[in-house]
Amino acid sequence: MTSWNRYSLLFAVCLVCIAPVAWMIGVSLVEYPEKNFSFGNYVEVWNSGLFGRYFFNSLIVSIAVTAGNIVFCSMAGYFFARQNFRYKNVLFITVLLTLIIPGQIVMVPLYMLMNHFNWLDTYWALIIPWVVNPFGIFLMKQYFEKLPVSVEESARMDGAAEMTILFRIIMPMAKPALAVLGIYIFVNNWNQFLFPFLFTDSDVMRTLPVGLAFFSGYQDIDTPHLMAGAGISSIPMIIIFLLFQKQIISGLTSGALKE
Repeated sequence: MTSWNRYSLLFAVCLVCIAPVAWMIGVSLVEYPEKNFSFGNYVEVWNSGLFGRYFFNSLIVSIAVTAGNIVFCSMAGYFFARQNFRYKNVLFITVLLTLIIPGQIVMVPLYMLMNHFNWLDTYWALIIPWVVNPFGIFLMKQYFEKLPVSVEESARMDGAAEMTILFRIIMPMAKPALAVLGIYIFVNNWNQFLFPFLFTDSDVMRTLPVGLAFFSGYQDIDTPHLMAGAGISSIPMIIIFLLFQKQIISGLTSGALKE
């Protein structure tokens, strides 16, 4: 493939990715019926109803779930990477097999469990079931296995406990993997619709995707305002990618280089 063909292919891929975003921004800036371009739609959406509350709920839930995954997936990944015990591989494979289970299968049992604990329409139902992710355990295990054991042995000789070694030595060395895990979990929970829709009843507990769905229904699918809401909801993800892009690239390419 020639250089011109490669650049043409990359341009086509970029165009396909950028076109929906450009359309969303363009439509969100149009004010009907005058068809003038302004940020009035964004102001109206933010001030209408409980949109600010939806944004706050999504932010709280996504941050809490991301923090939980960083802690618990790191602990589980470190356990699988460094501890040797009987049926270790069987247990790890069992964890990985949960990745192929569709969320719809556990929807009813999980709803009944949340109802049993009286967690429906609370932050607990939106956070607790998602604080551990099997993909996160797999990612951290694979990364921890590449780290030198000598660092941990030196820390043990100095009297450091296992949790101290993990949180103060190993996890700082695994920042690229933690960045990838954190962004994956944050984006996944920020965009989650089904379970927040199922577990919440009141307006004040709905997250942003659920709120946007109800907002479009209340406004009879007012496209400019709906696109403005979608634009606002994408701001945190854009900021995260801009802040942590170096760590993301480092984490994604760390396994490609061999000494």
